[in-house]
Amino acid sequence: MTSPGLDAARGALADVVAIPVTPFAADGTVDTKAQRALLRRLIDGGVRTLTPNGNTGEYYALTADERRTVAELTVEEAAGGASVLVGVGLEVPTAVAAAEHARQAGAAMVMVHQPVHPYVSRGGWIDYHRAIAEAVPELGVVPYIRDPRVHGKTLAELGELCPNVIGVKYAVPDAARFAAIARDAGLARFVWVAGLAEMYAPSYFAGGATGFTSGLVNVAPALSLGMLEALRAGDYGSAMAIFERIRPFEELRAARHSADNVTVVKEALAVLGLCRRDVRPPSHVLPEPVRAEVAGLIAGWPA
Repeated sequence: MTSPGLDAARGALADVVAIPVTPFAADGTVDTKAQRALLRRLIDGGVRTLTPNGNTGEYYALTADERRTVAELTVEEAAGGASVLVGVGLEVPTAVAAAEHARQAGAAMVMVHQPVHPYVSRGGWIDYHRAIAEAVPELGVVPYIRDPRVHGKTLAELGELCPNVIGVKYAVPDAARFAAIARDAGLARFVWVAGLAEMYAPSYFAGGATGFTSGLVNVAPALSLGMLEALRAGDYGSAMAIFERIRPFEELRAARHSADNVTVVKEALAVLGLCRRDVRPPSHVLPEPVRAEVAGLIAGWPA
């Protein structure tokens, strides 16, 4: 049996799990004023789960101090209005320290970025996540899986060892594999989050997902929440109508192995006057013709 806090965290994962951008000021530092305004816009728009320090937030381009700042201000802005799932990762001591900081800041959960070490064994993968989960037993822990070599039995074993591993963000682009792994690991044991956002949400919901991540939600919260509402109702026709509306935008983000995944979102926010378009390497600002394309794609979208 999980604690009431972990039960609430499970509920927060069965939703649109927003991955906010990290806006930068003209001098290259994190623009905390713009960050707060963007977070407030998401919360006021109905978003109830926020993931600071996710990939759309340029996790790997931020310093440790910046990641702590982003986590803290997200918890502050979300107080009483949304659950916070803080992205953590890198080597074990850094990941554990970030998880402990998330707990101290008042977050409800941590999302563990996929280990970036080139050599990952099954036992080592379990040990990595177990070290983080055991350091913060009060928090919900969500592995972020982008590696198709992680099997359902591996997740099941981690779940047996760590009761606070409550969800899985699954970001392998294979709906059939997702459905099989969810059943092998335990469809009811974990909250299954479609980690490839709106474009995969309909097929992954059919396989057992109850939430999905979103970077697009930064731009148009109403579209993401509309898709969630349709999927919860089993109205796949309405969900796919939204799918078609956003598909050109999401395909632009996914092009060239997602080279401009974050950049396209920030460009859209710049068009809306919500933050600067600046990104950090290895991302790069879009060329002018593509900027115009982004502006055209979002014209007429709801706020």
